[in-house]
Amino acid sequence: MWVWILWVVVGLLVVALGAFTTLLMAMRTKNRRALLMIRRLGRWGTNHGMARSAGEPGSSTALIRHVGRRSGAPYVTPIGVLPMDGEFLVYLPYGPEVDWLRNLRAAGSAELRVDGITHTVSPRMVEPTEALAYLSARERRSTRLFGITDFLALRRVPVTSGGPL
Repeated sequence: MWVWILWVVVGLLVVALGAFTTLLMAMRTKNRRALLMIRRLGRWGTNHGMARSAGEPGSSTALIRHVGRRSGAPYVTPIGVLPMDGEFLVYLPYGPEVDWLRNLRAAGSAELRVDGITHTVSPRMVEPTEALAYLSARERRSTRLFGITDFLALRRVPVTSGGPL
């Protein structure tokens, strides 16, 4: 009986290690097919669950509201943001070709909800040397491990009144 349980535990550990190694290799090599599959799994699994609390006070993720570049449909995507001199820093583990960023670039701006406050933001790509200064030692190790080299700054866009004076 104990031998059977041991084999199950060892089998689960081997599967988990294999999945992590596959994820790591896909991220480091920037394999388009593998990244697409990982993004689809994330969209199907974690994004929907995270979107419920993202952007609210105390949440570790923000929520970006953007419009589809072809469909014009509204979308919401949970993303991780860090403060960066009045802007928001986002690291892009899947690269700059993710759908939400392509939509944001096409529209020029989007709404970002962080800690219960909504900001209108516009995108600006950031060099790794500039971004790394705002990451903790742990986050720098993670970006190195997964080969993350793409970073984005979301600048706050001043709200202007469109009405007559």
